[in-house]
Amino acid sequence: QVQLVESGGGLVQAGGSLRLSCAASGRTFTTYALGWFRQAPGKEREFVAAISWSGLSTSYADSMKGRFTISRGNRKTTVYLQMNSLKPEDTAVYYCAAGPAVGVSVADYNYWGQGTQVTVSS
Repeated sequence: QVQLVESGGGLVQAGGSLRLSCAASGRTFTTYALGWFRQAPGKEREFVAAISWSGLSTSYADSMKGRFTISRGNRKTTVYLQMNSLKPEDTAVYYCAAGPAVGVSVADYNYWGQGTQVTVSS
């Protein structure tokens, strides 16, 4: 079993930055890939970024490339999402997820956090 807890969401003006964190626990956590997804009201949950268990492989959605950076802590129990140049359309609930390998689909991940709200004002 893997437990995931997100933090760091909040309200920010367009052009600003936020850093999300996801703290994970569980017996086999360090072998899992970690991903970030987001879901805006009335929309499907969409892929944002993912990182392998080693931290050496990352994947980003096209619209986030160059603005968002995913990283993993040295002990691999925390994953971060640095979000820069935020836009109003980035407003969503952001979810942390764990799965056996880096993937871009919701179905690729077995465990999910509760989510953290990010609101970008114009």
